[in-house]
Amino acid sequence: MTTTTQTHPYQAEVARLLHLMVHSVYTEKDVFLRELIANASDALDKRRYLALTDQSIAAGGFEPAIHVTPDVLQRTLTVADNGIGMTKSEMMENLGTIAKSGTRAFLDGLGESETAAAAIAVSETPGANQIGQFGIGFYAAFMVAERVEVRSRKATAADAWLWASDGASGFTIDPLAAGDALLPAGAGTAVTLFLRDEALQFLKDAEIERVVEAYSTHIQFPITLVADNDGRQLNTGLALWAKPKAEISAGAYRDFYQQITHHFDDPALTIHYRAEGRSDYAVLLFVPTTRPFDLFDPSRKGRIKLYVRRVFISDDADLLPGYLRFVRGVVDS
Repeated sequence: MTTTTQTHPYQAEVARLLHLMVHSVYTEKDVFLRELIANASDALDKRRYLALTDQSIAAGGFEPAIHVTPDVLQRTLTVADNGIGMTKSEMMENLGTIAKSGTRAFLDGLGESETAAAAIAVSETPGANQIGQFGIGFYAAFMVAERVEVRSRKATAADAWLWASDGASGFTIDPLAAGDALLPAGAGTAVTLFLRDEALQFLKDAEIERVVEAYSTHIQFPITLVADNDGRQLNTGLALWAKPKAEISAGAYRDFYQQITHHFDDPALTIHYRAEGRSDYAVLLFVPTTRPFDLFDPSRKGRIKLYVRRVFISDDADLLPGYLRFVRGVVDS
């Protein structure tokens, strides 16, 4: 007697899956802003690369910018960029599918297209500053928002679209009326979060500044806090480790060492290099001159800061053996 084996697909409650994914992947609520800024940076990078072969994408004097705008009366926080933008179909794919990464698709396509040749002429690594490749960062917004709206217009496209969702009952995509105040002029994307009661602290200027300084200060594009019709840049864009050693003075190394350690001595040794291969990473490490007071405390942890494409991830990653826990610095992978 023969039997026929049937394969049945798993059934998933997507809203529940989204809730579990968001609240298990992220341990701190403030990382939602890190993820939205990283997505905005990716969009700006995409527009910059595609402009190499399509002048219409850079029309109008393209000046990359990220704006963070709190609205206390409406209880909303908006993160906007004038990057490449999205079409309706791209919204369906990138925002309507969990773990679908537009950045990953962009990098895959870049490697197979003529654009890659132009990009290589400007940068040794096409798409080198693309941050989000896994497609889940956007959904961190639902940790603090009861509703999320995304306005976007693709570069060179005439139509703009509004994506909206409460993270539970699906999402909608509708044409966006002309002249919408939240959509950046020309191309770009604006993500608006309608904050929950327990997340209203993220409307405060000081809290926004704290999060940007902690996670995103080294993003290469200017991040501007727009409050009371006034704009103030929040990030430095320094990322000293990303610069060639020949362009960095001893004083610049010393200042960066003192900034990340809050020490006032000079580093006894500075180690700065970039490794390339199957895994690329940049390293900037310092051995302090002054011995830490808890140097021989067995519970002392290492304090190397881990970044991914200039975005801060963690300061307690075990990147060095325990006997080197006095070393301070940055590893950017």
